Amino acid sequence: MRAILLFLPFVFFTTGFAQQKKPNIVIIISDDHSYQTIGAYGSTIGNTPHIDRIAKEGVVFNKAYVTNSICGPSRASLLTGKYSHHNGFKDNETSNFNFNQDTFTKQLQKQGYQTAWIGKIHLGNKLQGFDYYSVLVGQGQYFNSDFISARSAGEEKKEREEGYVADVITDKALNWMQELNEEEPFCLIIGHKNTHRTWMPDPQDFGKNDDKVIPIPETFFDQYETRKAAAIQEMSIDKDMQMEYDLKMFSSWDSIRKQGPFNRFTDSQFQQYRAYYEPIYQELKSAPLQGKELAKWKYNRYMIDYLNTAESMDRNIGKVLDYLKANNLEENTLVVYLSDQGFYMGEHGWFDKRFMYEESFRTPMLMKMPGYIQKSTKIDQMVLNVDIAPTILELTGATVPKDLDGKSFLSLLKGKSKPIRKQLFYHYYENGEHAVSPHFGVSDGRYKLIRYYKRVDNWELFDLKSDPRELKNIYDEESQKHIVARMKKLLLKEIKSVGDVEALALVN
Repeated sequence: MRAILLFLPFVFFTTGFAQQKKPNIVIIISDDHSYQTIGAYGSTIGNTPHIDRIAKEGVVFNKAYVTNSICGPSRASLLTGKYSHHNGFKDNETSNFNFNQDTFTKQLQKQGYQTAWIGKIHLGNKLQGFDYYSVLVGQGQYFNSDFISARSAGEEKKEREEGYVADVITDKALNWMQELNEEEPFCLIIGHKNTHRTWMPDPQDFGKNDDKVIPIPETFFDQYETRKAAAIQEMSIDKDMQMEYDLKMFSSWDSIRKQGPFNRFTDSQFQQYRAYYEPIYQELKSAPLQGKELAKWKYNRYMIDYLNTAESMDRNIGKVLDYLKANNLEENTLVVYLSDQGFYMGEHGWFDKRFMYEESFRTPMLMKMPGYIQKSTKIDQMVLNVDIAPTILELTGATVPKDLDGKSFLSLLKGKSKPIRKQLFYHYYENGEHAVSPHFGVSDGRYKLIRYYKRVDNWELFDLKSDPRELKNIYDEESQKHIVARMKKLLLKEIKSVGDVEALALVN
């Protein structure tokens, strides 16, 4: 009898645990949203109350990074938990994603999860691993986008959905959650187009950031001494940002009505855009600017459009958070917010991403799950986007495939301080748009070693402690030979660890 009594609490505990519902997963992935413009990361110019709400109710990752800083490859790494050379999607220009391969959502389906991807995916439209999807065609449009939708084993349907893209995506996501079987857990990935170029806010957000004093970054007029790849890029706000295409400074709004994204606008949408931007153009025309003054003006307009576009997305993130709370889903749902990579907000004079420099390499990432993740916490250990898949699989009790490159950081969410990574490996392959040379490298948090190839054939080394803005390449300095040797050894170790054959051939 005594043995039975001692055994009963164990039975009750394990039975209760087995009956406990598996956690739901909601991942919100934005496009090109920089940590520099998010309040939770200390921004004084970005107004992101709902993203900040995730931080207040959960955790901010201060050192979250990507393995390949570009749209499609980043999403491929998120889904598979693998580097680009393993999942097969290296760049947006030549790669095709093979949905026959394993993904974390396929593993969740085996555990009874209901799964969906809604919004931008940029990996094609023949999705697997999802019970439902409704994805943008290619990059999508900010207004009246075409969506391709299908349910499991069902026929695909292509439809144009009128409205602002972030609103449409969010409505689709909320509608899908309303249809769910409440007895089964779910995993929903919401892919926003915001804040991708060209930055187009919802008209209700016009003017929200127009009067802010936006400081010019210290490195805005960087001359790229000692950095050959940086010197030949074509992502300069001054030289490469286009007045019409990017900043909507049109000399004739009547002629533009049938061009670019404006050809799908309703008359009302078009008139709202014209009413906002035309006076700005006329003001610029009346006081023509040149040289550095014009560059500063372009930067300011870029930032205003970008921040307004971010607000249009943030408001929709709030709708999702409110839905979870109103429907008693908040307590048992892991919410993840991240961008597909970082973005340049004028640092080095740039927009766009791609480089292994911090503003591009590093991505915002925040998570919350009441009762599991402590409120208002920060994690300073380094993690990669490939680490998300194994973390979710471990959290949900699903099988974590042995061939993943990612490492679970569940221990960090539980408050442990032991790092899961002591260094980070990165590889950018695309050799086209913006003239950024392909490169790979390693960072240990203090030093960063980068190897460029194809367009530029050289090395860079930065000491992030003494040079956090990465302005001085110290690779060729005599005093740094021992650091170079140590970092090359570390780079070789990482290359072999992840099996990057292409990088291995170029490392010497």
